[in-house]
Amino acid sequence: MRLGLMLGYAAGKYELPLELVREADRLGVHAVWTAEAYGSDAVTPLAWLGAQTERIKLGTAIMQMPGRTPANAAMTAMTFNQLSGGRFLMGLGLSGPQVVEGWHGVSYAQPLARTREYVEIVRRIFAREAPLTFEGRHYQIPYRGDDATGLGKPLKSTLAADRNIPIYLAAIGPKNVELAAEIADGWLPIFFAPERYDAVFKPHVESGLAKAGKTLDGFDIAPTVSVVINDNLDIAYNMLRPMLALYVGGMGARGKNFYYDMAVRYGFEGAAAEIQDLYLAGDKGAAMARVPAELIDAVALVGPRGRVRERLSIWRDSPVTTLNMTVFDVETLRTMVELMAE
Repeated sequence: MRLGLMLGYAAGKYELPLELVREADRLGVHAVWTAEAYGSDAVTPLAWLGAQTERIKLGTAIMQMPGRTPANAAMTAMTFNQLSGGRFLMGLGLSGPQVVEGWHGVSYAQPLARTREYVEIVRRIFAREAPLTFEGRHYQIPYRGDDATGLGKPLKSTLAADRNIPIYLAAIGPKNVELAAEIADGWLPIFFAPERYDAVFKPHVESGLAKAGKTLDGFDIAPTVSVVINDNLDIAYNMLRPMLALYVGGMGARGKNFYYDMAVRYGFEGAAAEIQDLYLAGDKGAAMARVPAELIDAVALVGPRGRVRERLSIWRDSPVTTLNMTVFDVETLRTMVELMAE
């Protein structure tokens, strides 16, 4: 298992933690990842970081597919990969219906079929074997809708490309996880619980791999994991309660919240219902207080150094291959690198 660094997306003013990323590059951390929601984009800050680092891989976790045509995403990936010396990791995802339809203004319908077509088109563009044509349910290239001019021409990218740029998919639902294992090079889960992998994720990962004739060997399972090292365990827990309350309680509508559903699959149905009820009623503080310590321990590494070292062994014994840390300071980063070396 290797370490990655997850920076996420920005709210308010975007200030990149340059010291943190430079230290991660110096220490040999595998990759740094940026994200986007409906504010900062994932690619611009990553390019800024690429210009100021030397070895660390540069990943998007994720580029929102509904916000870009497949060709536009492929162009970005090929350009970025060339300029960075082959360091780009292409993380893709759908986001959710609130953002897709409320922000990007496009349909969220049939997300699995759209994802499958999108990734296939991107891979064809990378391969540059022929001018691009595609006849899918959601994408037709050249475009041939009722309002088409009829002048569309199949094109092949003018830019040389590495056909093996790794493609990762963000997924947490059963069918999405299966699809990621089938068609992607890696999987970017959030709030991953290693002790519940066998019961919650393993059947879907294995089914997807089997469909593609693949094995776990070479498939990068790369969850985002918050790390808070603090001698006061209660302080460590409280630092993560706001984020979990936001996702479980408010990141999606009632009945259409993927993070709520995952907490339920982990066995926290009662707590998840309380958190959601309180959050949607506007009592965010009470919602945060209801986040169980057991849920935090299931998906994060928190507490004194010795406790984090002990619980890190759970992650080492899981199929996780890249542990993408969310850390808040350079000292925690250095500590995690030291613990991984022990």
